Amino acid sequence: MNAENAQPVHEADTSELASPPDAVVETATLEAAVLETGPSTDPSLATPLLREPGVENPVLRTAVADPPSAGSSPAGAPSAAVPPTGSISAERLAAKALETRLLGGERKLRRREVAAGAGLSLLSARKLWRALGFPNLGDEDVAFTERDQAALSTVVDLVRTGTLTEEAAISVTRAIGQMTDRMVVWQVEALVEDMVHQQGIPDAVARKQLVGQLPALVDALEEVLVYSWRRQLNAAVQRLAVRAEAGLQASEEGREGDEDDAPLPLARAVGFADLVSYTSLSRRMNEKTLAQLVQRFENKCAEIISVGGGRLVKTVGDEVLYIAETPAAGAEISLALSQAFTEDEILPEARVAMVWGRILSRLGDIYGPTVNLAARLTALADPGAVLVDSMTAAALEEDERFVLIPQPAEQVRGFGEIHPVLLRRGSGKGLILD
Repeated sequence: MNAENAQPVHEADTSELASPPDAVVETATLEAAVLETGPSTDPSLATPLLREPGVENPVLRTAVADPPSAGSSPAGAPSAAVPPTGSISAERLAAKALETRLLGGERKLRRREVAAGAGLSLLSARKLWRALGFPNLGDEDVAFTERDQAALSTVVDLVRTGTLTEEAAISVTRAIGQMTDRMVVWQVEALVEDMVHQQGIPDAVARKQLVGQLPALVDALEEVLVYSWRRQLNAAVQRLAVRAEAGLQASEEGREGDEDDAPLPLARAVGFADLVSYTSLSRRMNEKTLAQLVQRFENKCAEIISVGGGRLVKTVGDEVLYIAETPAAGAEISLALSQAFTEDEILPEARVAMVWGRILSRLGDIYGPTVNLAARLTALADPGAVLVDSMTAAALEEDERFVLIPQPAEQVRGFGEIHPVLLRRGSGKGLILD
């Protein structure tokens, strides 16, 4: 970020919302800490992360010149460092011990102190905290540790050294916050569900007991998280360096250059799989049965897409969106999904559609006419069938692994007349799930 673009932040701009309840500040249980945080927007955060060198920042001047002591707090304000009077339950003690381990120490710092330690204005620090999905905190809330300050400094240093622009740093930070938030909620619910099933205890009891069991899992989960991130990043590098250009060249076949997706940068096979009669089925199921159905659906989709070399973009209820890097890979995944749901003794059949075209990838999701057309084709497909469009069929017609059967033309909202093609298995065994 250029210094001439930076602007000083004034003390008058630091108005705050009311302090959050004790459950947020003190983190009574691990689950409360996870579920009560979430991303939000605030117009007051439109402030540069870095101030111009040599320009004094009133916010930092106040924070540094007169920092509140780490152990003090005004009357009535909660402090995580001082336990409330009276007896403390075993669950509360376990939660506090786990919090200290996860946060790297006791909460001893207020938000101004953390911002000052990282060399930031308070509003700039809040911009990053919001990107990570942290809740609002008041000036007197003792809610941070030295690890919070170190993490803030790490992101800021990437901007100051010119490694990342401010916009990129915020986007990358938001990705980390949103993905880890969803991941932790998923893991907690999976562990609770397993305890309920294996031990025959109520859900509320399982959630309390989980706090005591998590210390034995923390290091292992963290190790697998870092391992998986490195493997996924390496896979992304291979896609960027090895296969991106080849994919773009393949996407030119059969194109005139004036298609709706022509300006978009990535060539991908985009597919949807949609369970048939899911809504009516879910109305007749109890909570446990519905949870098992959803989990079975997601697990089966994730396995098939992964084995086929694709990527599961997202699951929304009874529908899954996935991508692959070649038309053939997308076709193999689509046929395997259709077959798996047809043969499954519990799940209903699925409608599947796949389109080869260009997309825009942003915020972990994908966009563009190719995505919209794939969604429209899914609605046209019969249960157990896979549809592609005519251009995708043209890209697959020389491949003996696939049989392509033209279907009657259809009028599709936003696309006019299209020519669906039924995709079926030709030669070969398809994907092998071991």
